[in-house]
Parts: sequence; C-alpha cells; structure tokens
Amino acid sequence: MRAITGLWRWRRNPLRRPTDLLESWLALAAALLIAVGATTAGRLTGQAADEALQAAVRTQHQQRHLVWATVDRLASRAPLDPDPETSSQRDAHRRVIARWTALDHSEHLGKISTLRPMDPGDRLRIWTDGHGRVVPRPMDASTARTHAVLAGLAGAAAVGGLIEGGRRLILRQLMVRRFRRWDRAWERAGQDWGRADAGG
Repeated sequence: MRAITGLWRWRRNPLRRPTDLLESWLALAAALLIAVGATTAGRLTGQAADEALQAAVRTQHQQRHLVWATVDRLASRAPLDPDPETSSQRDAHRRVIARWTALDHSEHLGKISTLRPMDPGDRLRIWTDGHGRVVPRPMDASTARTHAVLAGLAGAAAVGGLIEGGRRLILRQLMVRRFRRWDRAWERAGQDWGRADAGG
C-alpha cells in the first residue's frame, strides 16, 4: 500500500529524483511478487510435501503392524542419579524385556520402552515391521497434513524473504549511487559555497 501511495505522491512532485520513482516502483513490484509469487510457491511446496507425506503414511501403514508383547522381566536399572533433573532414572523403570510373535510367526525378545510402569506377565501392544523389529508407530494423515502446511508456510516465507532481500539489496545500491551524486554535487559547488562574499 505504501508503494502505491509513494507512486501517487511522487508522480508530479518537482523535488522528485529519478531514484525516488524507481524506489516506489521497486516497492510495488516486490509487494506484487510477494503476494503472487510467495503464495504460489507456498501452495506448490505444501501440495508437494502433502503428496509425499501421504504416500509415506500409506507405506508405513502397510509395512508396520500392531502385535501383542508380554513383559518377561524389568530391564536392569541404571545406577541411582542424585540429580532429579535428569531423566535416565525416570526412564529406566519404564523399560522392560518383552516377548512377541511377529507377523511372519518368528519369536522375538527385546527391550521395549513403555509409557507406564509394568510388571512381568503384563501385555502391551507394540508396532513392528514385517520381520518383527520394533518400529515407531506410523504417522497418521492429519499429522502429515500439518507437516505439509508447515512446509508450505516455510516455502512462502523463504520466497518472500528472498524477494524482500533482493529489494533491499537494490535499494542499497540506489542509495550508494545517490550519495555519490551528492558528493560530486558538493565538489562542484566549490570550497566557498555558503560564504558571505562568495557571490561578489
């Protein structure tokens, strides 16, 4: 908006320099590029990220399976830590050794982290791959969409930042040229400019 008012203000001003008009046109062009280019880049980035992430969600749901595991025994506890801020002791009592049968009917025994303290014989559900290895739970579609939206916003912000950075770089060059012209004008004015006897 300032770019449009700047163009209108400078259109017939007798004090207008060529760089003033150029700065206003540059601001208007940058605003239009950000409005169109950054939003388009953000939308395209978000769509591409959403397609990739949704494909990953489908793949993970095909390759990961929930199976029942039975707690065999508690994992060995770490040495006591006097610092209550550390999490090693807190996490140690939530790790158990459990047995489970994979989708391919192979038997497994391994260490599992649990969200709550468990006792031997307790059962819990864990995510495994086709070979019975413990894997993280698959991403759901809404989480993937949220990541895609964030990717789109980051893409739009990056393009907007590049456009604004380019505008500021050009403005800096215009200011350097303007200062050089002022220096040359002061040199032409001479050493005695402003003295009382300079005119006569």
